[in-house]
Amino acid sequence: MSHNPIRPWRDIDRRKSRVIHVGNVPVGGDSPITVQTMTNTLTSDPAATIAQIQECAEAGADIIRVSCPDTDSTAAMAEIVKASPVPIVADIHFHYKRAIEAAEAGVACLRINPGNIGSPERVREVIKAAKDHGCAIRIGVNAGSLEKHLMDKYGEPCPDAMIESGVDHIRILEDNDFQNYKISLKASDVFMTAAAYQGLADMTDAPIHLGITEAGGLVSGTVKSAIGLGNLLWMGIGDTIRVSLSADPVEEVKAGFEILKSLGLRHRGVNIISCPSCARQGFDVIKVVAELENRLAHIHTPVSLSIIGCVVNGPGEALMTDVGFTGGGAGSGMVYLAGKQDHKRGNAGMIDHIVEMVEARAEQIEAEQEVADNAT
Repeated sequence: MSHNPIRPWRDIDRRKSRVIHVGNVPVGGDSPITVQTMTNTLTSDPAATIAQIQECAEAGADIIRVSCPDTDSTAAMAEIVKASPVPIVADIHFHYKRAIEAAEAGVACLRINPGNIGSPERVREVIKAAKDHGCAIRIGVNAGSLEKHLMDKYGEPCPDAMIESGVDHIRILEDNDFQNYKISLKASDVFMTAAAYQGLADMTDAPIHLGITEAGGLVSGTVKSAIGLGNLLWMGIGDTIRVSLSADPVEEVKAGFEILKSLGLRHRGVNIISCPSCARQGFDVIKVVAELENRLAHIHTPVSLSIIGCVVNGPGEALMTDVGFTGGGAGSGMVYLAGKQDHKRGNAGMIDHIVEMVEARAEQIEAEQEVADNAT
């Protein structure tokens, strides 16, 4: 276990949902909240798409979505699915036949948009393909592409219109005896998105896919997503998430995990607690943290690390982390292990030393977990 266990006052009471499977990954119920992203390579170029999938999977992506805009894309899908280390979701818009082709190629899930997939008859054909090939389905409602009759009814995109779209599509799936589905109600507006998800949450037991669509660039989009998704997750709503950024998909994965880690909902990799730095700092905090983030990116085991520039908050933060370094004077600082002062270390070579200690702690945690697993 990590040195900083979750305390009762941090518990989040997750909404009760049924469990579905996207390939071999469970979504919903008490399953871990999964992190998704989407490739931005040409799907018709399987080599480039597979390479990006591998990068995202290495960053921790549990599920990866791939767009299927044309027959060249679905023709490449079988090769992509075979090479992928994680389940693949086929992103379908406008052309329902692409969904059928993707199901035949072996994807784990079909994402269909009620606003542009077509008539209920076409949806039924997609449902049949999903049943025949063991696919899940995601109902992907988007405020920017609601059905015409709903826009006529409500006059503009709004939470009620999004909910109605989603419920209508749920009815089609369930009328066709299909239960292996999840649903998302996304808008680029944080308030609209949150209201839609809150309204939907008690209307279905289907797993909910969270996202703020078209959130923006790396910084602005991450902030917007953290606010929107973070509040919903805090309320217990959400079983799988995607942070939609105009950035490298790997950054989406990183942002998704950081949101979950901040709420104690997932624990993966090194959680660095660091100060913003000031004139009291005993070393260059910003430079050190940037290098440590890079040097420790290979660690997947949850480890907490505090890097604090001076003794104002350093000892207190170190009490709650596996490894800590607090700046002192005369070019050296104090190293903490498991919350206790352990030894002093000069600033020179401190990064190498911290990396070694974190790696050692990760190995120790892995060994402890193996013993616990064997005991059960």
